[in-house]
Amino acid sequence: MRPADLNRLTVQESADRYVELVRAKTLTGALSMATAEVYARDVATFVALAGEETVLDDLTGEDVDAILLAFARKPDGRRAVPDGGLQSASSQSRFRRSISALFKHATLTGWVQINPMALTTVTAKERGGLRPERRALTREQAQGLIGAAVDLGGHGGGPDDRGREGGPEGGDDGPAVTARRSQRRDQHTELRDGLIVLLLSTMGPRVSELVRANVEDFYTNDGVRYWRIFGKGGKTRDVPLPGDVARVLEAYLARGRPATQDKALLLSWRGRRLARGDVQAVIDRVQRRVDPDRRRSVTPHGLRHTTATHLLADAVDMDAVRRVLGHSDLATLGRYRDELPGELEVAMRSHPLLRKPSRGE
Repeated sequence: MRPADLNRLTVQESADRYVELVRAKTLTGALSMATAEVYARDVATFVALAGEETVLDDLTGEDVDAILLAFARKPDGRRAVPDGGLQSASSQSRFRRSISALFKHATLTGWVQINPMALTTVTAKERGGLRPERRALTREQAQGLIGAAVDLGGHGGGPDDRGREGGPEGGDDGPAVTARRSQRRDQHTELRDGLIVLLLSTMGPRVSELVRANVEDFYTNDGVRYWRIFGKGGKTRDVPLPGDVARVLEAYLARGRPATQDKALLLSWRGRRLARGDVQAVIDRVQRRVDPDRRRSVTPHGLRHTTATHLLADAVDMDAVRRVLGHSDLATLGRYRDELPGELEVAMRSHPLLRKPSRGE
């Protein structure tokens, strides 16, 4: 027999109330707007898969398993990939966490009598199923991409060099120059593209943090350029820019950023704040300048993995890496640390217990 105070809400009604609560948490700083929207998107997908008029308390563990499997088979509409773009294991795990949070709240508020998540069996192996383009680039691949970005930063089009892409005699200057000639004078975004890739590759921000950045967030202290990054939950962190990145930033601000009253750092050629969905196209465009032997498809999140992996592989203090990435604890770094080819061999060749003592020891 159900308890008298059980509230038999439909899936749609419970989802609406839950999402309203989640979005309210952004006002207190408990959740970032981006995180709240991820929850809202996952809950909307859950409603579509479960059925709007289904009573939430009627869902069993088997029903939730069927919903999890249906989500796993859904095409991932964010990117077109050759295998049909099914949901990655990390996306499946995120979706499971989102609906688990919904059911946890539903249990506490009396919308369900028993939490069906405790009876589910479908899980996703997040690390094992991580898409290749979300993994860290090798040192050679990362250096190839960064080299292409630095080259764009050093020779990117701006007010000083627009209209001078061609050679003095108008000869064939290659596909890159030909592509730039076909653009309008206000569509040259080479400096901006180079800066985006450098920030992602060397500092590992979340893509939401990157597109939210404003010009005023970058400041100089004792001759060092810093980026004040506004992260999750209203937290901020001040991270120094590597010298090459700072130089490209200065070039972009001086010559590459459209003149506008908008405070956003990264602007489209129309002068509007760049959207999250535009960043992948920028990375792909810079990748086309990399030697094919050093080129590999990568996402913005894959570049975040790249930053963490290579900083840790170079024995940078773990707490410093945590602060660069904006994590609240060291344990989270484990999800961003990818294996690198040959690193175990290097570690064993220079084993500290087998080194010969230096003179005087």
